Parts: sequence; structure tokens; C-alpha cells
Amino acid sequence: MKRYLYDPIKKDLLKKMVILTGPRQVGKTWLAKALMPEFKAPQYLNFDNIADAKIINSQSWPVKSDLLILDEIHKKPEWKKFVKGVFDTRPKKQAMLITGSARLDTYRQSGESLAGRYFPMRLNPISVSELKDTLSPDEALTLLNRLGGFPEPFLSGSETEAARWRNQYYTDLIREDILEFGRLQEIRSMKLLLELLRSRVGSPVSYTSIAQDLQLSPNTVRRYIDILESLCIVFTVRPFHSNIARSILKEPKLYFYDSGFVQGGEGIQLENTCAVCLLKHVQYLRDINGEDIEMNYIKTKDGKEIDFSLTGNGRATHLIEVKLSEDKPSASLGFMAKKLPGAKALQLVQNLRREQQKDNISIVTAGKWLAQLSA
Repeated sequence: MKRYLYDPIKKDLLKKMVILTGPRQVGKTWLAKALMPEFKAPQYLNFDNIADAKIINSQSWPVKSDLLILDEIHKKPEWKKFVKGVFDTRPKKQAMLITGSARLDTYRQSGESLAGRYFPMRLNPISVSELKDTLSPDEALTLLNRLGGFPEPFLSGSETEAARWRNQYYTDLIREDILEFGRLQEIRSMKLLLELLRSRVGSPVSYTSIAQDLQLSPNTVRRYIDILESLCIVFTVRPFHSNIARSILKEPKLYFYDSGFVQGGEGIQLENTCAVCLLKHVQYLRDINGEDIEMNYIKTKDGKEIDFSLTGNGRATHLIEVKLSEDKPSASLGFMAKKLPGAKALQLVQNLRREQQKDNISIVTAGKWLAQLSA
């Protein structure tokens, strides 16, 4: 299948270097190689390959290459200095595509600057919107809830194959990626944390409570979650801050990029899939269109909660509640819709008999609405 970033990357490669990041096995290398036929003399080099690493270190790739793809280059010492030098001295009209894990995002934040030389793009798992030309929205959403949106388990169509993939995926993540951030003796604690977080999706994260469960300090738990987030294993959704009466809780909510890994039943898997689809939509609009858009959630001290809000230029544009089958308007959504009359209030329901409008709340089919997102 043609991935949603294919055309934007192809277009931006004519202007600047493109740095493509995302979770492990989300399809970055596949997408990079899929772009190669668009060029006359493309060159793909992977730093994990010994022969390719020698070519990279000696910069002995063909001078006439009109597309240079450097995969896993963040594993090279002082990679940013190297990439900057290659980009600044490359032949005229040679396009450059840098691909690698989410750690590229982490490393981008310090050291040698690549400012003005690249466009960042984040590749996310398959979503309802990306499947709208091949599956009905309802069918796509059901499959994503069961299998997750990573290409290999999703395209297998089998829960057994997805489970086999998942076992190996998280084993490799812990053994390789997480170990690079933590000490060997911390791996056991991080495995326990990962397992614990599977059943706490969609709830505000209490670092203190988790620390007590794992017999760690809250700061250690916070650091571990930061590592999981930097590796695109989980992502956090932070509370929306505005001049709404009553204080808003500060704890973030947490979701997994892989909905199939989530525990807690159909409802929480649906919420996780919606979160991934919304994150993908937001990151696409930020990376491709330069829009000032964010995804948040709202929860007041008296317990009124909205699953998600979308904000543009600091103002809420959408208030979103996710339900498996409930077609009655959410009381919390109704309350917040009155507090934020400029925002569109939506109740996304997976199993919905008919769409309706009640008290300024649009009750709509979840799959149908998610299919209309930008990515």
C-alpha cells in the first residue's frame, strides 16, 4: 500500500533534506525504498550493514546519485555533524533522505544544528483514514482495535500472527532500544512498568502511584516513561489549559502506538486507536502544513472529563468523547460544550444505530469521522 507520507516526502526532497522518524517497524525503510523509483540513480545505505557502513564512513557512494538515503545513521558517532557536512557539500540537485528510529528526534534536540537544512516528518501506524480507499471505516476501525496499526501484524489479518509479532517486537525493544537509554539493572523495572502501563491506558498517570507499585521513586518512573515516549512506544496527552472555571488536573494521559498491546477490553482499545488516529492527524498537519495544532484532554477536579480536545493557536476547536455504543450525550461533554462554545462537540461511537445532533453535541459514527482526518 502507498503510505500517506509518500507524496509529501517526494515533494519536499526537491527543497531540503527530509528526516523521517517514527516507531520501530512502522514502515520507514519500506517507504524510503518505495520512493527510489522516482529517481534515476538512487542510493540506499543502511548503517547497520557492515558493507554500507564502510561506504558511509568513507563517503564513497556514487557521486551521480540523485537520491541519497541514509538509514539508521543516528548510530554513527557525531551523526549530525556528518550529515550536515554531506548535505552542505553534496552535488547540485542531489536529494537526501535520513531515516531512523524515534531517537533521531531525541538527538535532534542537542549538539550540532541542522537548522534550515531539513524538513522533519513523523511516520505513524496505519489509521482509519489511510485505509479509506480499501476498507469501510467500520471494518478498518474494528481491525485496528484488534491488530493495531503496525504494518506487519495488521496486514497479516491474523490475531495469532499479530501476537507472535508483538512478542518479538517488545522483546527486541527492551533488549536493544531501551538498553541504550538505561542501565542493564534497570531493564527488569522497565519491563514491569511497560506491563503495568498496558492496563492504565486512558487514565491520568500518577507517577506517585506507579512508583509505589514498582517500589521506585516518582522521578525514576517519570524518567522511564520519558524513555518509552522518546522511543515511540507510548505517547502522552497533556491537559488543555484555558480560563475554564475549576482547576484542571496536571497529570498526562498515556496511550500506546500499538493498540493491539493494550489491555482493558474493547472500550479502552477503541479509545487508544482513536488517540493514535488523532495524534497522526495532528502531527501531519504540523509537519506538512505547519499548523499550530495540538491534542489534549480535559479533566476538572470535580471529575468532569473529556477524552480529547483539539486546539488551534491555543484555542479549543474540537471536544471529543469516545464511546463503544453509548448514544446518549455525555454529561461532561455537554458541560464543556457550554464552557467552550467556540469548539465543536463530538461524541464518537463505534456501534451507533444512527447519527444525531443533541444539545449542540454531534453524535457520530467513530469510523466514519476518523476516516475524514488528514492522515
